[in-house]
Amino acid sequence: MRYMMTYDLMETVRNTNQWLGATARTMASYPAWAMLPNPAMQWMAAWGEVTERTFERMVTKPDWGIRTFTHEDGKDHLVEVKTIVERPFGDLIHFDVVGREEQPRKILLVAPMSGHYATLLRSTVKSLIVNCEVYVTDWHNARDIPVSAGKFDVEDYTLYLMEFMRELGPDTNVVAVCQPVPLTLAATAYLAELDPDAQPRTLTLIGGPVDPDATPTDVTDFGRRVTMGQLEETMIQRVGFKYKGVGRMVYPGLLQLASFISMNGERHASAFSEQIQNVMRGEASDHDPHNRFYDEYLAVMDMPAEFYLSTVDRIFKKREIAKNEFVVAGHKVDMGAITKVAVKTVEGANDDISAPGQCIAALGLCTGLPDDMKASHVEPGAGHYGIFAGKSWRNNIRPLVLDFIDSNAGDRNKGKKAKPANTNAA
Repeated sequence: MRYMMTYDLMETVRNTNQWLGATARTMASYPAWAMLPNPAMQWMAAWGEVTERTFERMVTKPDWGIRTFTHEDGKDHLVEVKTIVERPFGDLIHFDVVGREEQPRKILLVAPMSGHYATLLRSTVKSLIVNCEVYVTDWHNARDIPVSAGKFDVEDYTLYLMEFMRELGPDTNVVAVCQPVPLTLAATAYLAELDPDAQPRTLTLIGGPVDPDATPTDVTDFGRRVTMGQLEETMIQRVGFKYKGVGRMVYPGLLQLASFISMNGERHASAFSEQIQNVMRGEASDHDPHNRFYDEYLAVMDMPAEFYLSTVDRIFKKREIAKNEFVVAGHKVDMGAITKVAVKTVEGANDDISAPGQCIAALGLCTGLPDDMKASHVEPGAGHYGIFAGKSWRNNIRPLVLDFIDSNAGDRNKGKKAKPANTNAA
């Protein structure tokens, strides 16, 4: 019960700060105060506006905001987000460009379940729907999932990915970003053993910890420094009475957010101080750079406790994927079973979350895959975010990924050999 009380206490603090911001903004905006030329009232109104918005968006799932798309035909097409597969912990969704012919490239974009919603990949999706049919794994907030839905750990995550791949068929090109990279590799290998005809055509792994020890970072070292008992005691709480998932054990989004902010506390404090000044001067807007960034950054979701703990224990501590010892539903998955899926890894030279070396380890595990079906790329000067959503992605990595997909678009079952797509030596 004490875990539920601490969960509700965090929500109470958040709710109180949102209320204080709304109250300050409303009181300082009374017309009567305009008769007093006191900048303190303007500052109070600005502080209230920024504070209210900041704490309100912590519990609000951002909208995808992709409503129209201008195709090569010069026409604006509506974009509809359709649910293809609906499951308790996550859905498979499709960004359907209405009135456009179906594109030959079918891409399954595997979004992270690491504290933020799948909308974190909004810019990635927008860049791909230009000439691709884009499908995304849309993970749900654990606080909204009833306890009756059961558990969800790394094995369940892997099984979900297998189901989504089966649904989309063998002409799918899978692109996994960050946290799901090792589990996507495992799902592909397991599918290669159980249902070879359902394997995707290509697999692109972007900045993920296949082997966390290959090039340790502060993130991977954290998993080494703490025990599982410490993690369970300090990070795990029960969802409070306000949400449908009441009683479910989770790693709360608000607690994750506190960790995110603490890593760059001074920079965030400066950003909010500057935003208050911008509001006072009338230079802020709903879609200014500050709000665009923090609307996404502050929108956090609870993770199922068993998923978070099993990720730390099995992926980082025991390195089951890196050692090719990962077990799903009692079956040991062999990464060497991947023999027909072209695999490409992408890393950022300045990635301080999943450093170069952690992701390319996947190619060494694919012992049954010919060298001409393996490729790797290290993007110079790119950090973690840049390799899937920043300038590096737009200008260089995206074209390389699409070239890799096109290079392996032949029918592998008829003996057509795809030309090598390596841009860096694997």
